[in-house]
Amino acid sequence: MESENIKLARLIVEEGFGENNPDILDELSSDDFIEHQRGMNNLDDTKTAILSLGKAFPDISYSPVNTIANGDLVCVQYRVSGTHQGNLGPMQPTGKRFEIDLIDIMKFKDGKLIEHWGVPDRLGMMEDLGFWPPKKL
Repeated sequence: MESENIKLARLIVEEGFGENNPDILDELSSDDFIEHQRGMNNLDDTKTAILSLGKAFPDISYSPVNTIANGDLVCVQYRVSGTHQGNLGPMQPTGKRFEIDLIDIMKFKDGKLIEHWGVPDRLGMMEDLGFWPPKKL
């Protein structure tokens, strides 16, 4: 079961977010799905995030780095990169690239995603895009 959950977790991120296909969430999420990521409360918010990221970063890519599975929980570390070519909320395109780490933790039941915690390095993204000055060490 763990290996099937790993496949589902990667499919959700790599096809859903990476290929800008929010409809995959309808297929792979339970009716009582819970989203724990800041700024998102439900499946519709998550689907909106997929579309927004796809518009802002049409070349976005998710490369898996590490995967840990324990029963119904899967944790995947991704290296995420893309070029800022469209609006990201109120932020105008910069043409700059970002590269950050993302940690996704997903809980599955009966082959469906029931809970998600996403932990992207948003500060790193803002630094790479020039919206936040990098801290000098």
